[in-house]
Amino acid sequence: MTNTEDCKLVLEAGAMGKGGEIFVFDMGQSIKIVDLARKMIRLSGLEVDQDISIVYTGLRPGEKLYEELLNDAEQSIGTHHPKIMIARVREYDHALVRRASADILQLIDTDSTEAVVLALKRLIPEFKSNNSVFERLDE
Repeated sequence: MTNTEDCKLVLEAGAMGKGGEIFVFDMGQSIKIVDLARKMIRLSGLEVDQDISIVYTGLRPGEKLYEELLNDAEQSIGTHHPKIMIARVREYDHALVRRASADILQLIDTDSTEAVVLALKRLIPEFKSNNSVFERLDE
């Protein structure tokens, strides 16, 4: 999706919003980073593997191959625009979130990263630490 297309979707969603909605955009076909890299090299007038080599480094800690927009229990509903959906997300108890947030802020002061991550996982059970030292904390 180009920046222009993205901006048009944002403006359209803003115009259709009534307040409080979470809009999810259909970004179109996924592309591989390697294909993008090859295209950028060619557009620069260079040759792949002759002028510039592509090196596969693997995932770094915390990186993911795919980004989830909604968790498995959440859904989206369509709008009049085929590329704009409205997310139907779980509602949280405000008092619970305030207490959990205060607890997390206190844990931050203890410099215990593991305790902070564990508290976040309790608050957001869908959060998984893929490719991270915190994977062992996933339930």
